[in-house]
Amino acid sequence: MTETESNTYDVVVIGAGPVGENIADRTRAAGLTTAVVESELLGGECSYWACMPSKALLRPVIAQADARRLPGLAQAARGPLDTPAVLARRDEYTSQWQDDGQADWLAGTGADLYRGHGRLAGPRTVTVTGPDGTLTTLTARHAVAVATGTRAQLPDLPGLADVRPWTSREATSAKAAPGRLIVVGGGVVAAEMATAWQALGSRVTLLVRGKGLLNRMEPFAGELVAEALTEAGADIRTGTSVESVRRENGTVVAVTSAGDRIEADEILFATGRAPRTDDLGLETVGLEPGSWPATDDSLRVNGTDWLYAVGDVNHRALLTHQGKYQARIAGAAIAARAAGDTLLEEPWGAHAATADHHAVPQVVFTDPEAAAVGLSLAEAEQAGHRVRAVDVEFSSVAGAGLYGDGYRGRARMVVDLEDEILRGVTFVGPGVGELIHSATIAIAGRVPVGRLWHAVPSYPTLSEVWLRLLEAYRDN
Repeated sequence: MTETESNTYDVVVIGAGPVGENIADRTRAAGLTTAVVESELLGGECSYWACMPSKALLRPVIAQADARRLPGLAQAARGPLDTPAVLARRDEYTSQWQDDGQADWLAGTGADLYRGHGRLAGPRTVTVTGPDGTLTTLTARHAVAVATGTRAQLPDLPGLADVRPWTSREATSAKAAPGRLIVVGGGVVAAEMATAWQALGSRVTLLVRGKGLLNRMEPFAGELVAEALTEAGADIRTGTSVESVRRENGTVVAVTSAGDRIEADEILFATGRAPRTDDLGLETVGLEPGSWPATDDSLRVNGTDWLYAVGDVNHRALLTHQGKYQARIAGAAIAARAAGDTLLEEPWGAHAATADHHAVPQVVFTDPEAAAVGLSLAEAEQAGHRVRAVDVEFSSVAGAGLYGDGYRGRARMVVDLEDEILRGVTFVGPGVGELIHSATIAIAGRVPVGRLWHAVPSYPTLSEVWLRLLEAYRDN
């Protein structure tokens, strides 16, 4: 391995997923020279193995489910999905796993791209090992931003590697539906991929260690999603873990903690994420390899004045949109510090990622959808807030019945009784993903309940659930 060049920039970004791209966009807009290092495809996990392909797989599933709720359309929607057509559309949304368009966009910002594996090599220094083994050293005048994201975390089961298990990457990029699929886990990836592949022709068995699905949301969210998955034909087993797994003549054989033997064509482990920091050179700057770097609200790593950790890698909120938000904050903070300006680091200031603590929205694209922002009732109580939860069924809203016959869903509003503001909101039901931003605005803006009375929802829409929630709060 030989060093071929050494270059200096104002900012060096390691990782060119949505987070790294947004940091580079902000620093370049501020006039800072910027280098971006990427070892895989520009656009990262979200573009090729997560958000985009998973939602492309799920959109036909949800559209068909909606159609089946409408007389006049239900009969036409009863047949199976055209799985090859769904997969082909998925491939279009991943650009056939080619990143030419992303590379063109990055070049348009004026940032320089270095393809290869980037590692820290001391303060403000990054070495890049190229695909051909050559070494390039990059020095940053102002900041290095780590935006390397996460990877799937697999359990420590003997012989697991020989089984060739699916992770989220294989689940979103598979070229055909397996006849039988075991999904291990109960979180978002498990619920979404069980929904997708069950509808695309697989016979899904979902093994959940805990009591139910989506345990980071209000309990009714996982309950309603589990009911729908069961009705769709999935076999959900809670309180169950995998004790051993192997392949026999191409068939996966999983043995559970209950002693059950389950056979399948593939097995997906959706059992958590780990930071991509094990081979990042953290030890060269006094940090622990494989750790989640802790940051302040400007996303600067604690104990440094030059290193930033942005997006999933810092474990603040493992969501693409939240990582992009952090990137905008970090990019602005880097630019301000480089210019010698005073930072606006007070809560909700231009250089503070305050929403990470109070207003993180998430949509689970199952049928029904589950969407939440802020704190659940349990989280609010654990945080010491004096709160009251208000629940309403979507059946009380005219727009729900018009959306589809037999519409099932529920909404919860968690109200802080001291300040009369919202601490959290959860919606579960078909189409509710498009409602959650209204709740995000209410929480981020600390809009008083009294003012929300004057935000009049249009009739007849699903948004009238807001009126029902406010009425229930007033009347109880």
